[in-house]
Amino acid sequence: MADDFRTTEVGERYAQALFDLADETGALDAVRADLKSLRAAWVESADLRRLATSPVVAAEDQQKGLVAISDAAKFHRTTRNFLGLLGQNGRARDLPGVIAGFEALYAKKTGVVAAEVVTAQPLDAGQLKSIQTALRAALGKDPELTTRVDPSILGGLKVKVGSKLFDASLKTKLDQMKFALKRA
Repeated sequence: MADDFRTTEVGERYAQALFDLADETGALDAVRADLKSLRAAWVESADLRRLATSPVVAAEDQQKGLVAISDAAKFHRTTRNFLGLLGQNGRARDLPGVIAGFEALYAKKTGVVAAEVVTAQPLDAGQLKSIQTALRAALGKDPELTTRVDPSILGGLKVKVGSKLFDASLKTKLDQMKFALKRA
C-alpha cells in the first residue's frame, strides 16, 4: 500500500495547485495534517481505495464520497474543496500521487526530511529513539519519522528517505542468499 504513494504527472499538477492555494491562504500545515490522515485512511480502508479507484463509481459519487469523508474527519475547508474537485474531475484515483507530491513540495519549502521506517514488528520507544539518532547523524538534521509494520519482511528493517531505500530486511537477505546459491 505504501508503494501507492508515488508522484505522478497528474498527481504533481494537482499537488502543486493544492500547495499553492494552501500556502496563499495560510493553511499549509492544516492541509498537510489532513493529507496525512487521508494517507493513513487510504492504507487502512479498502472501501476508500475502492471508492477512488473503481471504474464503476461515477465521478459525481466519488465527489460526494470524498466530501463526506472530509466533513466526517473535519478537514480544513481548503482540503475539503480540493477533494471535491478531485472527485468531480474523475481524478480520485490520483489521490496517492497528490499526497506524495504535496509532501515533496512541503519538504522542499520547509526543509523537512521525511523518513519512513518499515519493520516486521512494532518498535518500542527505545528502538525508535535509536533509529532517530542514527538518522540524525547520517542526514545532519532531524528527520520526521513515520513507521509502518509489514510482517512480510520477516525481520530487520527498511528505511526510506526521499527516493533512497536502505533495505536491511531479513527477507531481502534471504532472497540474496537464494539468488547466490542458484548462481553457484
